[in-house]
Amino acid sequence: MTQSSARPRARIFNLPNILTFGRVLIVPLVVACLFWPDEYPLRWTALGLFTLAAVTDFFDGYLARVWEQQSELGRMLDPIADKLLVSAVLMILVADGTIKSWSLWAAIVILCREILVSGLREFLAELKVSVPVSKVAKWKTTMQLIALGFLIAGRAGEEVLPGTVRIGLGLLWLSALLTLYTGWDYMKAGIKHVVEE
Repeated sequence: MTQSSARPRARIFNLPNILTFGRVLIVPLVVACLFWPDEYPLRWTALGLFTLAAVTDFFDGYLARVWEQQSELGRMLDPIADKLLVSAVLMILVADGTIKSWSLWAAIVILCREILVSGLREFLAELKVSVPVSKVAKWKTTMQLIALGFLIAGRAGEEVLPGTVRIGLGLLWLSALLTLYTGWDYMKAGIKHVVEE
């Protein structure tokens, strides 16, 4: 193997990318544990796996910047891993009745925004336009992960901390509002370039 062909492989299999791959692989495990919502040990297992995935979300980007191991694959896969994790967990929590009634709208807002932003990113990428991730967008992601953590604990969490589900739903609504705000940034960028054309 030549030195030039070894370098791209090294970039692909660096630690930040491995952490991102791991986050993708954790998603079906979390969903599988939540498939039996009344089995409290499985809910705690799901919370542990979800927390691990959330921690890798911070460290993959941080390590990539610090170690200068940023790659196109990492930039592509990182937001996909985030969306898979959040979307899958939202859907299973709706299915088991943890998220219901008016709170369904918060989940719908979050899912619609993720689809919208994915489409806009693809459109803007074709125009060679990049929209940097804002601090508010990072807070939004953090808020979503914390809210989903409380909701994953759900009924099992109520035995340890009464009001766990209510806290999770409140944070979910707050993250939905932040989701609307950050989604508007992408919409403005997209509309601007459509109007210019």
